[in-house]
Amino acid sequence: VQLLESGGGLVQSGGSLNLSCTASGFTFNAYPMSWVRQAPGKGAEWVSGISTGGLRTLYSDSVEGRFTVSRDNAKSTVYLQMNNLVPDDTGLYYCARVRSSWSGNYHDTDYRGQGTQVTVSS
Repeated sequence: VQLLESGGGLVQSGGSLNLSCTASGFTFNAYPMSWVRQAPGKGAEWVSGISTGGLRTLYSDSVEGRFTVSRDNAKSTVYLQMNNLVPDDTGLYYCARVRSSWSGNYHDTDYRGQGTQVTVSS
């Protein structure tokens, strides 16, 4: 299983970024996917999840209304469009494979990528 994130960078408060995560080594369309972030000195925070077909999307309260998750199963890629970014969004963003498509628990992940850094300046 390999997950490769890209699209991070430095952006001013109020700006936007679109993260991508390309998967390989497993049947991508059989697994829900999540995005998780980790701010410096803090624990991991689940951000968003998307079902296998993309019809169901979930968000943490802190990003609801600003972030949009999507996926393209033909490209084995999941995306996170982030708008109206604030300094508290700064962190290392990982995409992660959800362990089971049956549990409905998008917080339970078994693989994650190396992450892409997002830095939001005030």
